[in-house]
Amino acid sequence: MNTWSTLRRRVRGIGRRRPLWTGRWAAIVAIGVTVAQLLGRAAVAQTTAPATSERDAVPIAAEPKTGTDWVRVRYDENGKPAALETAIVRYVPAPAGAEEPALTVDLVGAVHVADAAYYAELNRRFDDYDAILYELVAPAGTVVPRGEGSSNAHPLAMLQNGMKSLLALEHQLAQIDYTKKNFVHADMSPDDFLKAMKDRNQDFLQMYLQLLAHAMAQQEPAAEGDSDEEPAEVQLMAALMSEDRPRRLKMLLAPELAKTESLLLGLGGAEGSVLISDRNKVAMDVLKQQLAAGKKRLAIFYGAGHLSDMDQRLREQFGLVPVEITWLTAWDLAPPR
Repeated sequence: MNTWSTLRRRVRGIGRRRPLWTGRWAAIVAIGVTVAQLLGRAAVAQTTAPATSERDAVPIAAEPKTGTDWVRVRYDENGKPAALETAIVRYVPAPAGAEEPALTVDLVGAVHVADAAYYAELNRRFDDYDAILYELVAPAGTVVPRGEGSSNAHPLAMLQNGMKSLLALEHQLAQIDYTKKNFVHADMSPDDFLKAMKDRNQDFLQMYLQLLAHAMAQQEPAAEGDSDEEPAEVQLMAALMSEDRPRRLKMLLAPELAKTESLLLGLGGAEGSVLISDRNKVAMDVLKQQLAAGKKRLAIFYGAGHLSDMDQRLREQFGLVPVEITWLTAWDLAPPR
């Protein structure tokens, strides 16, 4: 028996003896990436590719399932992950009629490390809006230079940069053109952010552990003797040793990343959280200002974890309803041609 077969047998044995931890590495990494995404540019503020493949805009049924599906994994005919996709959902005043609406607000979900083609497609789409409200925990008037990227001076930024390199992806800050005149800052200042965290008695470690606990509770241990699928440890080792390492790792991580977004719905409990609720309130206030200024075609460009809460606010505070959804490919997981 060769060395690789022996190693596989030993790892399988570990997986069966400790089934509760099987696959948890991916959940832990996904949660870390998600927490980093929730801050947007906080870490940095305080210290041309081909067009991406996309789905045509699809009308939403009378009872849409928005509020839950902002990031998803699309699978191929063999049941393998083919792409990690993010949603753009269009909202119009209720009741939505057949005529072209005078006002549209698009919720544009974002992941902060993705394919260059994904950001190129977003840059193209952003030219069509009167205003794009974007997330950035930074002082008013902060200018985001084109192509700056993210510094490693902050642990969260370091995590994003590490994932960018390991997965052969690009960073949002280096690819999105924030210098366009229609970009409007719609987030808290660092001082307001830290004060709100203190007032709520919240901190990043507490939120990370809360997300981790929820993720662990959702993990199901592998059945004893189940041989239909390799233990996650074997899959991870095989991916790390593969010549196609970035894609193989993304295939393992994408389902966990999409799943983790749903955990953010309960972050902070009934009172909400600074990372989600309080920052979203600021974004809605800026939206009101832009509407009062006569803007008719708007987009809110925020991390996907924010959008379930924003969906509810657009319905209740602005009387808007979703009418169509478009899916963009953030991570192309198809085998190289």
